[in-house]
Amino acid sequence: MGSAAADSFLKQAREVQDDELSRFAARVAAQLQGPEPGAEAADCLQRLHLVLAASKKHRQLDAQLVELLQDVLCSTKCPEQIQLLCAAILRDMAPCHGLRLSCHRIRDTKLLSLVSSVLLAQGEEKSEVSAVGQCIVKALEGRLPEGQSSRYLLPVLSNVISLSPEALTEEQTNVVSKKMADWLRYASTQQGVAQPSGGFFSNPRTRQPGPVTEVDGAIATDFFTVLSLSQHYTEDQWLNMQTFSMLRKWLLCYGSKEMNAPNSGDKSEMDRSVMSVVSTSSTSGRQLPPKDRLREKAFEYCQRLIEQSNRQALKKADGDLQKACLIEAVTIMDIICKQDSSYVYRAASFLKIVHGRISGDATYARALLPIAQFFLNHGEMAAVDSDAIYKHLFTDIPAQLFHNSSLAFEFVLFCKDNSQLFTETSSIFRQSFPNLFKFLAWNSPPLIAEFVDILPFLLDAGTAIEIFHLLLDLPCLTAALDVQMRSSSLPSSERAACDPAVKPAACLEAFRNPLYRSAFQYLLRVESISEDFQERLIPLRQLLGSLASSPRIMQCADTVPVLLELFFSVVAEFADASLINQLVVLVLQRSDQLYEIPAFKDDVHRVLSSQLVMLCKLRPALVVELSKELLEFSGTVSNIQNKEPIFTYVVWAIGEYMSVSYDKRCTVEQINRFFETLEAVLFEVTQVRPQASIPNYAPRAITVLMTALTKLAARSQDLIPRVSLFLSKMRTFVQSPAVTSVYCEEDREEILTRATELMNLLKMPSVAQFVFTPSVDVARTRLQKEVNDTLPSALRIVTRLLEPAPGFVPG
Repeated sequence: MGSAAADSFLKQAREVQDDELSRFAARVAAQLQGPEPGAEAADCLQRLHLVLAASKKHRQLDAQLVELLQDVLCSTKCPEQIQLLCAAILRDMAPCHGLRLSCHRIRDTKLLSLVSSVLLAQGEEKSEVSAVGQCIVKALEGRLPEGQSSRYLLPVLSNVISLSPEALTEEQTNVVSKKMADWLRYASTQQGVAQPSGGFFSNPRTRQPGPVTEVDGAIATDFFTVLSLSQHYTEDQWLNMQTFSMLRKWLLCYGSKEMNAPNSGDKSEMDRSVMSVVSTSSTSGRQLPPKDRLREKAFEYCQRLIEQSNRQALKKADGDLQKACLIEAVTIMDIICKQDSSYVYRAASFLKIVHGRISGDATYARALLPIAQFFLNHGEMAAVDSDAIYKHLFTDIPAQLFHNSSLAFEFVLFCKDNSQLFTETSSIFRQSFPNLFKFLAWNSPPLIAEFVDILPFLLDAGTAIEIFHLLLDLPCLTAALDVQMRSSSLPSSERAACDPAVKPAACLEAFRNPLYRSAFQYLLRVESISEDFQERLIPLRQLLGSLASSPRIMQCADTVPVLLELFFSVVAEFADASLINQLVVLVLQRSDQLYEIPAFKDDVHRVLSSQLVMLCKLRPALVVELSKELLEFSGTVSNIQNKEPIFTYVVWAIGEYMSVSYDKRCTVEQINRFFETLEAVLFEVTQVRPQASIPNYAPRAITVLMTALTKLAARSQDLIPRVSLFLSKMRTFVQSPAVTSVYCEEDREEILTRATELMNLLKMPSVAQFVFTPSVDVARTRLQKEVNDTLPSALRIVTRLLEPAPGFVPG
């Protein structure tokens, strides 16, 4: 069936109804009941297989057809293609009712492989998996009939240990380990013989096969590996390659003294679980136990494979397979060293040399990860200084290959799995966070979950401020990386530095302009630096705003609020008074120094405002200590419109915590100064000018301003008449035509209701003082917390108590 026809049939297959499937299955049954199923039967089976595979729901076939499929599968006279299709259909139906297949007493290894695959597909029934495992090991252990091959059995065995490692006994694992050691080390180094075609001109006296060759063409004189080249492979060479493909899984399950069941969801934990200390330093004069012998042969094999992978000839050809083998070999060596510490020193010396050879070649970047993992796990035992390896990994790779999405995922996953270990063993990990964030800036959506796990390990008192700036500038970093890539692709004639006297009109020109160079270098830095560059970033941030519509930058911007919330929750666990104060000041400063994406700025303001409240609750004394900064911010009327969430919560914090109850350093003069500042702002906001448009300030900001002024007045009661007079004029404000044209009725009602409630409360100064100014003893008690939490209810109760007669209008 051609590809176009197959695609068309696949589309139709998804829409096949149950009655149509029954009619089609009847045709298949008719074909299989013939004397010798042939091409037409194969075509029908293939179509049935496609229907079942494409179906979105689990479907069962007629019991008679299921019986027939099993009979045909086990028939020795049936063509191999028919058997393969029958097995595939039975697997697709899993769990299949009426299955009576058994792998016992099957001598043909191909058939045993097919039947086992059907049985294992039925589910993870431990007894069934164990039964298949017993049959496979029994077949491998015994002498196979002539013409039969073990290579059909190893994939099934690999599937068995994936489903249920405990399916094999220790005796059985020893049998297989001995076989695997032999297949790894003693496969033939001579090429296989081509199978005769059987034609008229076939020559029974074929030429003697030559030796296998290395990847660079040299004759292989040592032993065969998966990288050895041959025109035709022998049976033991196929087994050699299959053994290597399942070696890691086997060692993780059965390599240590205690048999371990791997958890596919946590590879790092699985690796650590198989550690044992068994010495293999003395192998002469005695036969090693099967597991130890397998480790020995596997270690030699991996060493040989790594040497082959690093041949000079690979640099001239496509070496993807060789690099994949190198990665797998290093990973297996790491596992072996966890299970037997006597291999550590040998492996460390060898891998140090390998690292020196490949570290300068960016095409080997992926191979550096398992090498770094090895030294992270064993560097201390090997007494090796691994910092140079980590330094190269975290410095060069993210800076050069941040745009490689698959490498980015592997690299970040490596960091996630080893974050705890890195923070305990090396400072390089934390110092390199500006480089690591390049991966996130360029590949935001797929990596956000990993960075949520990594960020807490990057944060401490020394990195918190710089990471805060970096998170806010993450979209800016994406834009800078984009400019850097585009600049590097320009012809060398166009990369010359621009005249610093001429203001750049575009980002590419700015990248080459000396006036912007230091700002670009700061954004693209590879490690943490203590110097504050924020003022110098302002013009560059504005220039890079021209790229704000880029989908990549917008996706990056979407990740910032999530990471900001995480940042503050982590920092809150270790921040001292100095760090908290610094962060509050930076929240105020950076609120108008953000990348020019309106939705991004709104989201960041929302997060910063909520986190500002958290910091104030964590340390109320900061309101007194940072009174200068808070006065300046809250006294700027434009902040109400440009940064309404932050402004509102700053005013709330002033009203809530500017009290001797929270800080004995609070003075009446400070309270009066804040009162006068907020009073001036509220006056500016509520002033109705003739023939002038009224700015649409958020009603919440107005009500919070009124409430803050009332709280301050309750603590300095000389101010009560002033605020009462102000509140009494709010009805006039909300009823003016200019205001009614801007605010809806609900908003006007909200403002007036709060003004009335506050004014009524101030008529009872002692009550107001209790509600708004708790004594030092009760400021943090549960009672006062409940009073503050239910303040709107308290205001309504007082209002009802003092409700004037109908017709009374304040003001």
